[in-house]
Amino acid sequence: MTTAVPPVVAHLGEDFLAQVYGRTYRHFPGSPDRFGGLLGWGDLNSLLTHHRLEPPRLRLSRDGEPLPQHAYTVPVTTRRNTVWHRLKPAELHCHLAEGATLVLDAVDELHPRVGSLAQDLERHLRTGVQVNAYASWTPEEGFGVHWDDHDVLVLQLDGAKRWRIYGPTRPAPLHRDTDVPEPPPDEPLAELVLSAGDMLYLPRGWWHAVAASEGVRSLHLTCGMQPTTGADLLQWLAEDLRRDETVRSDLPRFGSEEERADFVRTLGDLVTKRFEDGELVDHFLAMRDATDRARLAPSLPYVEGVPPDPALSVRLLSPRARVRADAEGRAILAAGGEEWTLSAEAAPLLDLLLQGGRHRLDALAQAAGLRIGQVALLVSELVEGEVAAVQEAE
Repeated sequence: MTTAVPPVVAHLGEDFLAQVYGRTYRHFPGSPDRFGGLLGWGDLNSLLTHHRLEPPRLRLSRDGEPLPQHAYTVPVTTRRNTVWHRLKPAELHCHLAEGATLVLDAVDELHPRVGSLAQDLERHLRTGVQVNAYASWTPEEGFGVHWDDHDVLVLQLDGAKRWRIYGPTRPAPLHRDTDVPEPPPDEPLAELVLSAGDMLYLPRGWWHAVAASEGVRSLHLTCGMQPTTGADLLQWLAEDLRRDETVRSDLPRFGSEEERADFVRTLGDLVTKRFEDGELVDHFLAMRDATDRARLAPSLPYVEGVPPDPALSVRLLSPRARVRADAEGRAILAAGGEEWTLSAEAAPLLDLLLQGGRHRLDALAQAAGLRIGQVALLVSELVEGEVAAVQEAE
């Protein structure tokens, strides 16, 4: 049993990963109903109505600058003397009509279907994904010409938006970098209009500018993909090498020249030995997947464990969880920074959960050839470990 989301991942197959991902932009034209039911104007109105969203989670931007919060909200003090900022719809409408862009960050944490989309992308691309929503009504550019420090996949939900793409001026720029990218050229290398149902992929560092300049309103999602870089690998390796006494030892600040040289040589030998491991990158990526923080989902009302109810549905909250077999054939689940050692019979059950979506307890039991009660106990452990969630059948 799965949550119905548009099959975005189907367009990001082997050709995309081998020829486009991290290399160049790609426009994916689509039919207007491609993203039907994912997120509409009614959903956005509901989110703004029922959540207390403070900047920078919710913000308005115009000409590259954020509008002050007081321009479209009013502070409200509760009886418990806490202050929150209530939207003023009339002022919100006015600023949007005059050229501001509305931005809602991490909408995947607020909306189930967008959350399922984010998890599908994480599972496929093996990296963290955050989805932001953007709404605009005029040709004004909310952010000017800029670049992002992460790859993005843009889904045009409604209306149209013109994109001017200039390309990169610094290969693989970072959020914390040693140099600032040079300004982009005056003329874009590509200019295109995204209509409802279109997708656009941009690698990080590619300069671009966006405006609703087609005379219609625009609503789109941007799926930001967390990069995993050589700097991340080196940082992990430095932490992992702490197990060696030399790495933990004080620098020979007052030692002789020969002692200092020996110390540096020993460190170099340690690092060189690790880099000679042909599976170093695989080990690092497996660690990243296994320690990726699970998504948030309580399992109320089941605070005392999961009952053996065949109709209860289960979903895994760690899209990048991994399963491996140990020397004795047992299934090892690594997720959310923890590991669970389970019997070999549990492997088909885990494989089903790793596919994503929701699965009934009886379907999991049938896949593994286990009793409902055994599966309920197993799932209870995963819920307690905060890597799975259960809910009553809809």
